[in-house]
Order: sequence, then structure tokens, then C-alpha cells
Amino acid sequence: MADDDRLVLHGSFTSSSTYKPMLFLALAGLPFSFRTVNLKNGVQKEPAHLAINRYGQVPVLQHRGLTLVMSNVILDYLARTTGHFEAATEQDRWRAREWLAWENDAIVNVARVRHFHRFRKVDPAVMDFFVPGAEAALDVIDRSLAGRQWLVGDHCTIADIGCWGRMVFMAEGGLSLDNRPHARAWRDRLMATPGFALPYDLIPKKDAELPQVA
Repeated sequence: MADDDRLVLHGSFTSSSTYKPMLFLALAGLPFSFRTVNLKNGVQKEPAHLAINRYGQVPVLQHRGLTLVMSNVILDYLARTTGHFEAATEQDRWRAREWLAWENDAIVNVARVRHFHRFRKVDPAVMDFFVPGAEAALDVIDRSLAGRQWLVGDHCTIADIGCWGRMVFMAEGGLSLDNRPHARAWRDRLMATPGFALPYDLIPKKDAELPQVA
């Protein structure tokens, strides 16, 4: 594989945004290089990282001369480029991307609640503001999966990876799927997929070269 064709993902093992494309690559069994960005040490705000991500965030994907940021944009690109986890029909392909847009508006509240629990102490009123939105987003996922195995179509797509990838740290924010049976079954189905791993098991703490998985 030529260097330019090698997928290179920059991210952090504590980041749900990093986990989303990382999970895609793991489930697809694709080879790639991982470059760790230590958020605790503020590496994301240093000039070298800002040169590839002007927002000072993770993740970043570099591939074939392109540099892409924002996790859902990266999922879109990976699905289009590799063919993995793409929906079968044009309508469902757009629906999958609608889910990604909704996730960035709604499930992101789950990530905020987790962040305030674990990394940043805030006034209780702030938590009171974000928790209902997080719970509501999980309820939408549960209702949408009633009678379905996947969010879109009849197989796992970037919609499932994107939504689960943001929800994955929910327990660190005091949230759960205990009373959401459809979402819980969907989570278990995804976890049973070959290549699946949770973030702390999947994302390296150091730079790494990940081989293709047969």
C-alpha cells in the first residue's frame, strides 16, 4: 500500500469523536495508522495539530492527499470511499446521513453530560439543562429501533456507528439503556459484530500501526 493510500487517524482514547471512525475501521477490518493526540496535555491546541485541524479538536483523518475533520464527515467519507457500512439504497444512504446530523444535534448531549461528570465541574443548573436532552435522545433511539435491528435498512451502517459511538461513554455520565429494551438489544447486536471493541480496549494510548484484519 502506497503511503498516500494509507489511512491515518489522529485522535485520543478518551474521545467519543475519535471512537466513531476508529470503530468503523475496526469493524471493517481495514489497516490504518493511529496518531495519538494527548488532549490532557493540550496537544490539540499546538501549532502542529492546528495545521491539520483548525478547530483544535480530534479526530483528523488523512488519506490520499486529503485531510478531513469532524467525526461524522469522516464516517461519510469512509463509507463512500471503502463501501463499508453504506446503506443499500439511495434513500437509505441519505437517511443514514440524516441520523448523523441528528446525532450531532441531540446525542451530543450525552457526551456533554459525560464530560461534565468526568472532566469539568459545572454548576448543577448546567447539568439540569443538558440531562433531559440526553435522556430524550436515548429515548428517540429506543423508539426508532422498535421492530428493527438497525437504524437504517437491514444491516449496520454509519448511522449505527455514529450514534453508538457518541453514546458509548453514557455510563460515565450516569446514563444507561436499562429501561430502553430496543436500544439495549441494538447495542448487544453491535457488540457481537466481529471486530467490535469498547473505546478503552480499541483506541491506543500511543502511536500505532493497525494491520488489516481478515
